[in-house]
Amino acid sequence: MNVMSASQQADLRLDTPIIRLRDIRKTFYRGALAVEVLHGVSLDIHAGEFVAIMGASGSGKSTLMNLIGLLDRPTSGSYALDGAEVAALDADQRALLRREAFGFIFQQYNLLPGETAAGNVEMPAIYAGLSRGERTARAAELLTRLGLSDRMDHRPTQLSGGQQQRVSIARALMNGGAVILADEPTGALDSKSGAEVMQLLRDLNAQGHTVLLITHDPEVAAQANRIVELKDGDVVSDRSVGQATSPQASPKRPQHRATPGFALFDVVEAGRMALQALRGNLLRTLLTLLGIIIGVASVVAMLAIGDGAKQSVLDRITAMGTNLLLVRPGAPNIRRSDGVTATLVVEDADAIRLEIANIAAVVPEYTGNVTARYRGRDVTTQVNSTVADFPMARDWPVAEGLFFSAEDVRAYVPVAVIGQTVATNLFPGGDPIGQYVLLNSIPFQITGIMTPKGATPWGADQDDVIYVPLTTGMLRLFGQRYVKTITVQVEDVTKIDDTQEEIRQLLMARHRAEDFQIRNMASIIETAMATQNTLTILLGSIAAIALLVGGIGVMNIMLVSVTERTREIGVRMATGARRLNIMLQFNSEALAICTLGGLIGVGVGLGVTWLFAWFGRPVIFSPEPVLLAFSCAFATGLLFGYLPARKAADLDPVVALSAE
Repeated sequence: MNVMSASQQADLRLDTPIIRLRDIRKTFYRGALAVEVLHGVSLDIHAGEFVAIMGASGSGKSTLMNLIGLLDRPTSGSYALDGAEVAALDADQRALLRREAFGFIFQQYNLLPGETAAGNVEMPAIYAGLSRGERTARAAELLTRLGLSDRMDHRPTQLSGGQQQRVSIARALMNGGAVILADEPTGALDSKSGAEVMQLLRDLNAQGHTVLLITHDPEVAAQANRIVELKDGDVVSDRSVGQATSPQASPKRPQHRATPGFALFDVVEAGRMALQALRGNLLRTLLTLLGIIIGVASVVAMLAIGDGAKQSVLDRITAMGTNLLLVRPGAPNIRRSDGVTATLVVEDADAIRLEIANIAAVVPEYTGNVTARYRGRDVTTQVNSTVADFPMARDWPVAEGLFFSAEDVRAYVPVAVIGQTVATNLFPGGDPIGQYVLLNSIPFQITGIMTPKGATPWGADQDDVIYVPLTTGMLRLFGQRYVKTITVQVEDVTKIDDTQEEIRQLLMARHRAEDFQIRNMASIIETAMATQNTLTILLGSIAAIALLVGGIGVMNIMLVSVTERTREIGVRMATGARRLNIMLQFNSEALAICTLGGLIGVGVGLGVTWLFAWFGRPVIFSPEPVLLAFSCAFATGLLFGYLPARKAADLDPVVALSAE
């Protein structure tokens, strides 16, 4: 077996055409109509040639250039680039070869308006993985070589047509540009600028670049060394023209770099380009941010306010006692408004205290409204006739003075302990302890003031009350022997359900009927918490809907952006961007919007929460709602940015470049 030496393999590669086309056909479909544009084109182009592909409009020359530049696929036939078959490669493989082998010069320049001259030139090197320093230095070198050293920071609108085409040429050379594909490069230029561009192409050819020039102008084609003429999709002429010039350097071949995968570099560059694109349309970006800001701020504020309201209700109920059983008159299936109240007596409370275990205190009560008077001041308030164990059972101590004793209850003593609201209304600025107050014209001496309790969860003022001994109140104020409530404090709250059942059985035995109701404060707290949790979830859901609407707005704007920037996407693909690069860029834009909107929204939400707290509303600051809201915003960017990014990545380079 004969094995070729390395030098023989190199000679063979040099003899191999850099572009070899065999029986290339291209058919376009318009619904059911098939139109064949290229009819079996076969062509060899060697490295270092300067070839003009000429023909009238509709001859197929642009289609042929798109196939050679791997912007499109042939319907059938063989295409070998530098000896390797490439006709059947997928989109990303073609993008990598475009990056390594080709440099495109377009008639309309196709420069990105938001980038400077240097930024446009650097673009292919981004997709080749060059560091920022390397590509900046190379862009400066190329622009200086092409006479644009003083125009590097200018944007395309600040450059003349000839200068823009020079920038396009520099971009084509950024990654090496072994094969320069120039599509009507002088079509949009005046004669002087056109002559300068053609001289640049001849210079590039002399430096070893293979130049393919697409033109319909015979005078332009005559400046090449070879003219291939197309007519109606067929090669009708292939001839050498003029005097072949010897290149000043060896013919350039494609640079076969390692195929890159997903890397942090891609993410960083995608983020940079995304931020630059967002700055380019600042008003639209701000309006899109608004939806995310409102959604995130709503989540943060509503959850903080909801948690605060829940804790406030829980604190108020808890302040009434978590280890209490409330026994009230009336059968369980009869509402209190039905008037069945004369069923509980003081003896029932005594029986519970004496016969039931796990009891810490038993407090019978009778409440009613009275008119309280002191030195010409009259107030209508509530009197609670109760026993000496009330402060312990309700965990409600006296702030000043003393609560009445068990002996006061047994002796029917006319003493009273008042709440803070009563003290404020009857004794503004004075000391009520030791004073006498008339309750329904009966004098009672004040012995103490209760600690402020505030409003109940249902809004009643717990401090607008006067406490008197049970016996005194029932006999002298209300004339009743029945009680309205028996409050039972249990010792071991874990056995509260068993104690409740024992009390129920005892009272049924005493009354021979279930003409009472027992309410468990622990279960009331659980019910209140469940209700508040439901309300919090409802508030959070409303806020989440606002965030969802913001996400839909982001997706809508990104879809519009893809449509507006279709040509830009085509240019990026022509210069070597893979589907991954395009997806990362557009998804990064959506992610940047949602991340920035999330940060601002968190700040706004915390500000709104602080305002509520400043106005005295109950709120709870906690990191969980903040992290939840920001995470949702981040996820919204990923989710709602995916579809527009996928749409951009799936664009065909040829279709994208032809977009207006």
